[in-house]
Amino acid sequence: MRRTLVQSFAVTLGALALVPGAALGAEPVFSWQTVVNNGVTVPGDTRTFNSYNQPSINVNRMVVFRARSKGGTTGEPAHGVFTRDMGLGTGLVTIFDRNTLVPQPNNTGKKFIEPPSFPRIDMYSNTMASRGNHEPVWEYQLSDLTETRAGTTGIYTNPFGSLITGASNLGIVPAFSFFAVPGVTPQTKFDVFPGAPAVTGGNTIVFKGNYTVPASTPGVYISKTGVYFRTLTNNPIPLASGNLSPAAGTNPVVLIANSDTRMPGEKVNFGSTAPPSAAAGLAVFAGFDNEENPTAGGIYIANLAAKPNVANVVKIGGPVPGESGQKFNRIGEGLSFDGRFIAFWGAWGTETKTLILQCPEEGNAGRQAYCVEHHPDGFTTTVPVHQGIFVYDTSDQNTYAVAKTGSDYDDFVYWNFSGLVPGTGESDETGEPARWRSASFVAVSGLVDGRLTDAGFHVAFKARKGTVVNGAYSNAIDGIYVKAYASGKLSAAVTAVKTGMDGILIDPAAIYIDDFGQQTILPVTEMGLERDGFRGKYLAINVSMGTEEAGWAGIYLTQVPAVLQ
Repeated sequence: MRRTLVQSFAVTLGALALVPGAALGAEPVFSWQTVVNNGVTVPGDTRTFNSYNQPSINVNRMVVFRARSKGGTTGEPAHGVFTRDMGLGTGLVTIFDRNTLVPQPNNTGKKFIEPPSFPRIDMYSNTMASRGNHEPVWEYQLSDLTETRAGTTGIYTNPFGSLITGASNLGIVPAFSFFAVPGVTPQTKFDVFPGAPAVTGGNTIVFKGNYTVPASTPGVYISKTGVYFRTLTNNPIPLASGNLSPAAGTNPVVLIANSDTRMPGEKVNFGSTAPPSAAAGLAVFAGFDNEENPTAGGIYIANLAAKPNVANVVKIGGPVPGESGQKFNRIGEGLSFDGRFIAFWGAWGTETKTLILQCPEEGNAGRQAYCVEHHPDGFTTTVPVHQGIFVYDTSDQNTYAVAKTGSDYDDFVYWNFSGLVPGTGESDETGEPARWRSASFVAVSGLVDGRLTDAGFHVAFKARKGTVVNGAYSNAIDGIYVKAYASGKLSAAVTAVKTGMDGILIDPAAIYIDDFGQQTILPVTEMGLERDGFRGKYLAINVSMGTEEAGWAGIYLTQVPAVLQ
């Protein structure tokens, strides 16, 4: 029997979570509000939520997240993108799920299969953006009059209220040339939009796109990648057979940088680009000559203009703050950006430690099986010994060290097996083939004190403490920590959440009651943070307590004080 102390969603609506205090021997913690948890019924369904990806939030406390239920006897899990306005204290709103028709263009009546990555939201408006996968949505005739279908993925957003298509791999269709890869002849479609798209200015999406072009050898194709944006308008898509509405107009996709773009200040083109972040009419992204072993590249910033000006602000080979003579040789792809500050992961030196990664035991069954098939004895990899979390100030052009490996932390890199399993319709995050991937998690806000004009900022980041034994961390402690920089000084870290912490410090419902009435406070087991999870004064995270079978989970929101004690 599974029961909790908080049985109804109404009890937790807008209420601050219980913070028991010193009697539990906990470190100082923030007070948390429940956005959604396992006690909440999926809108339009009878089942409750049971798993959540990292949420995104804007300065007004509008939270957007991807979540799902269990499948059970009622079929496939409920799976979708949802929002909740924590500023107004209103309930959940479904943006789209498996019962939602894909917006125009769609003449085949197809519904969404899944949102394959975490959604994001504009910093200053309620416009969100998310990828969506589905069966082909457009049937049309080729020049030889044969029928064909296209459109299996896109970026979907709501700047004008209704859900609309912001980008799509329908760019091969003659009538939809504005979806095509810019600057490529003949008209070419994007294959996939890896990662999570960003949104800024209320109506501009910024995204990574992959595509292929024919090589000089017949039948051979070359993979290309780039970073792009598209400004959307509240206009229909005109067709001879009748306008398609609601839609985002016909403004074309604009190139920021791609595989054919010379890296600023270098003699080589971009070999790889990463999903961008965006705010205040600017985009930032990581780009390298060689993704696996970069010798050039780093972090770039661009204005979202008809012809963007791209500049390198943090370089591979640039100096590491506080490390005499050391230079960055790795920079993470997951950049957090608030219009002034860029938070990122970086590494230096040649020392590494070896990890043997084991395939996941929970989650998508097909992906688990695929991992075991290819890595039955685990996947061996290395991580840098010397790594840290940094913030670059685009105003004073300084890079600040926030946290480094050493006495306080041992690792900022996390691994997961993700991507598209061949022969299946579901992927996650990347939109690229399933494999082991690494990521670091950091979010920055310069607005905790209410202004972005000073050099002060706050940073939330995920870190691990533990010792590697036989390729695995022994008794590791993971946590999300917050630091503040003000008046030229960096504060000590404050623990937001960490593994082993009593779950009721986050959610009063994190209690398990067995068949004999014995109550157990569930410990925190996992937590998640994404680059848009810290906006203004507000930090939003996802947390799991206990186990998947006898546990609790949810998305939680806290207000970060301007001064950290």
